[in-house]
Amino acid sequence: QRPFPRMTYSEAVDSYGTDKPDLRFGMRIKDLSQVFSSTEFKAFSGVLSSGGTVRGLNGGSLELSRSGLDKLVSRAIELGAKGLVWMVLEEDGSLRSPVAKFLSDGEQASLIEHLAASPGDTLLIAADEPKLVAKVLGQLRLDIGQPEGNEDLSFVFIIDFPVFDVDDEGGLSPAHHPFTDPGDLDILATSPETAVARSYDLVLNGSELGSGSVRIHDPEVQSAVFSAMGISPEDAEARFGWFLRALRFGTPPHAGFAIGIDRFVSILQNEPNIREVIPFPKTQTGADPLTSSPSRIADEQLMELGIDVRPEVREAWSTDRDEQEANGDG
Repeated sequence: QRPFPRMTYSEAVDSYGTDKPDLRFGMRIKDLSQVFSSTEFKAFSGVLSSGGTVRGLNGGSLELSRSGLDKLVSRAIELGAKGLVWMVLEEDGSLRSPVAKFLSDGEQASLIEHLAASPGDTLLIAADEPKLVAKVLGQLRLDIGQPEGNEDLSFVFIIDFPVFDVDDEGGLSPAHHPFTDPGDLDILATSPETAVARSYDLVLNGSELGSGSVRIHDPEVQSAVFSAMGISPEDAEARFGWFLRALRFGTPPHAGFAIGIDRFVSILQNEPNIREVIPFPKTQTGADPLTSSPSRIADEQLMELGIDVRPEVREAWSTDRDEQEANGDG
């Protein structure tokens, strides 16, 4: 499909549990909080009363045995959930599930409607704080629905990423980096946690293929971002003064985008291990077999750069040298 479709970060996470959605198949995640707003099922009501969410997806006709369904529950717990509710819609319109007896007829009917369920479909429901629910259902969606191989290619641009991540204490840190244009300065000043960056990712079949953004070119905007992060003008000048001064000389508006050619090739080749398509891959320890890097650094080089290595590294170097001399390699 051209041009490639666009989807906001919020829509991607809400509907697919990730900012890298694989759109080759459905199974959209649906918000069921309203369905269970007055429920007497404590596992749901307790979460909703504490500000959490209840969400679910229709996994289709999985035809799983009870042990297979229990494995999905175990998988959800492995991903961080406290549990997972599964339900199978029977031919007579009833829901088969250990928790069905705790739900009213109205709740069951509304659930079936919201998830557009047909007889034989398996419904999966999670209740917790929104980020965790998105993570769990998003991964379960991939586990049960993602196609093998990459015969079909589904591109999508993800836009409107948040400017900041918010930690448990309410602190702000850049979601990407602090030099991306934050868009609306009024929102940045009044509610920075909701500010939307002018950044974008290109996703292919559930993998991030490329990333880019409009960069800040105005020193006043850059200072506003630092301020939202709790960086004082003095601290900003001390840490980033060279950059702020450069902006004051009149940096033109600029943006960029690039894709990872190696990732693109790995997808086109149906190769799950990206190292298999990189000409000179590093090992898992970061070593480069082609150049024998990293290798020992001469003391003169360290002095020239004004750096040193940890004592245990020097000890390892000494051990290696002794072994080489003992073997006649020194």
